[in-house]
Amino acid sequence: MNNTFFSKFTPKETKFFPLLNGLSDIIINVSNRFCLCVETKIKGLDITEEYEAINLEEKRGDKITTEIINELSRTFITPFDREDIHELANNLDDVIDEINSCTKKIFLYDPEKLTKEVSEFAIVLKKGAIQIKEAVNKLENLKNEHKSIAFCCEELHSLENEGDDLYAEFIKNIFRDEKNSVEIIKLKDIVAGLEKATDCADHVGKVIRTIIVKYA
Repeated sequence: MNNTFFSKFTPKETKFFPLLNGLSDIIINVSNRFCLCVETKIKGLDITEEYEAINLEEKRGDKITTEIINELSRTFITPFDREDIHELANNLDDVIDEINSCTKKIFLYDPEKLTKEVSEFAIVLKKGAIQIKEAVNKLENLKNEHKSIAFCCEELHSLENEGDDLYAEFIKNIFRDEKNSVEIIKLKDIVAGLEKATDCADHVGKVIRTIIVKYA
């Protein structure tokens, strides 16, 4: 498939772009909510509202992902390879799922306190959400926007590296400073999930880079 196909898209086929944008909007929403969740928990306040809001967004993400997969089976001509659209949708959904999972762990485990690395991870995820939103939003105009999209993907990879560093810093500090083994287990599981969320965001960038190579 080459770029001549871009001139042949019908309204039916372009519906993939608003659906993918819908997933990226949810990533923005859950990353913002997660930051609020962490801030609220640090203040010692109840995070039920944030947890329920993120859980609701996660369900919305599942519905959109299912809709994309269903549309792939019904649509003859797609803007990109079906496999790439399928993988991109799944990876976007994975980011949502991981942030939801981390929120659920904080809600259920109820750790005595959150470390500074959790707050820093929340900021990293929020930055990543912005890069994902910008990249996905520009996919419909890939030919003209491929350089700026590629830059977003590079930023996602840099944020993933930052997440790796944060996780290493957390491991070093938690075993030095925390004496309660139960708290260590709780926090380690939460932060491992946050590190996985940054990996998922980077995977979104990798799929988009594959699309750039094929179609830009």
